[in-house]
Amino acid sequence: MTRLLLVRHARPAAGFAEQLDPGLDDVGAHQARAAADRLEGRGPLAILTSPLRRAVETAAPLAARWGVTPVVEPAVGEIPSPAGGLADRGGWLRELLAARWPEIEAELGEWRERLLATVGALAEETVVFTHFVAISTVVGAATGDDRVVTCSPTHTSLTELEVVGGRLELRAAPDSGRPERLDPAG
Repeated sequence: MTRLLLVRHARPAAGFAEQLDPGLDDVGAHQARAAADRLEGRGPLAILTSPLRRAVETAAPLAARWGVTPVVEPAVGEIPSPAGGLADRGGWLRELLAARWPEIEAELGEWRERLLATVGALAEETVVFTHFVAISTVVGAATGDDRVVTCSPTHTSLTELEVVGGRLELRAAPDSGRPERLDPAG
């Protein structure tokens, strides 16, 4: 049995339809430090992070406290979006969030399978800094729910899972800490 702690990145400086790879804004930097405060006593553990700046910057305070070098893993990155302009990303995302995985194009299904294989293969307790759709996808796989959106992880929410015999099992759904509107674009 391997325990996994999935953390959604902190608030970015720009939304999904505004910038491809924003870092954190001031609120996000504060959220990242608060997440490190919350998790500090649970480690040191391995840290895996999406390559996107908002996830790397969210992981940094905890990694510094634990003296751990995060492993950057593209498989836990954001779901790939179409090659069109940034303005097209918002509409595309809204449609995607209303879908079920069996309805989704093959490329995105492959992203899902890589994500689940990577998370499911982790052999040591790990904190994974990732994204809204990735966390929802992992929770869906753990609960047998084929919707793209199975939960609404807020910025720096914590989702706890275990890998048991190669299967993902949800132990604690994303904690929100406080009410926040559904904002997968951030």
